Amino acid sequence: MGKKVFRAVVTGGVAAMFTAVAAVPAGAAEGGVSFTRVQVNGGKPIVIGVSEEVAAPTSFRMATTHKWKWPAVFLYRGSTDDPLWHAIETSDCIEVSPGVCDIKETMFFDPSVWDMRNSEAGAWKVAAEVHFQGGGGDTDDEGLTVYVKRNSRLTVNASPEPVSKGKTITVTGKVTRANWETRKYASYEGRLVSLQFKPSGATSYTTVKKVYANGSGNLKTTVKASKTGTWRWVYYGNTTTGPSTSSGDNVVVR
Repeated sequence: MGKKVFRAVVTGGVAAMFTAVAAVPAGAAEGGVSFTRVQVNGGKPIVIGVSEEVAAPTSFRMATTHKWKWPAVFLYRGSTDDPLWHAIETSDCIEVSPGVCDIKETMFFDPSVWDMRNSEAGAWKVAAEVHFQGGGGDTDDEGLTVYVKRNSRLTVNASPEPVSKGKTITVTGKVTRANWETRKYASYEGRLVSLQFKPSGATSYTTVKKVYANGSGNLKTTVKASKTGTWRWVYYGNTTTGPSTSSGDNVVVR
């Protein structure tokens, strides 16, 4: 699989190809350009499944004495010529003062269209770039880290329903996560998942115990039936995988 590059930048409704140039240290104003106030997805990880496009809101401020075109923030590893493939849409200049613009941007990630690799999950660096009218440009590393994660899913089943007080309830489920290469969800073995319970009439869940998924991603444990309420599984994620919460399964205790 070849090196991935940007698909396109859309600025003011006009699409144009966007290529990287050499990065300079964070905070630098190389060639009369500086980028500040960079935010990507509100500081939260970008979690991507197998079919739905994900839009990550981004914003930044750019100050320059040059006439410019195609400014954008993007994600990369190693060097800025090794970016994560995504489409970028940016607003026109929202003028703060002469030569200073606030730019609103959206990064679009579509696993159903682009060949995302599972190895791309994890930490990515952030850079900002602008091209100048007449040629040339500037790229600054922004000293930020954004995590791009594979989505996870959980199922739950608690039985028997209903159950007599003091009897055993068996709670099962399965944890899976997005495989970007097959575009399907696959078993996520060995995960530590929390079993939570919310009594009838309560507003919040409490963790009852933690269970490791087996080699097929399956979860299974038993608890004593004490009161009517709802059971669910919660997985808190890691550096490559997003968190997930199952639906709730209500069990009536008689």
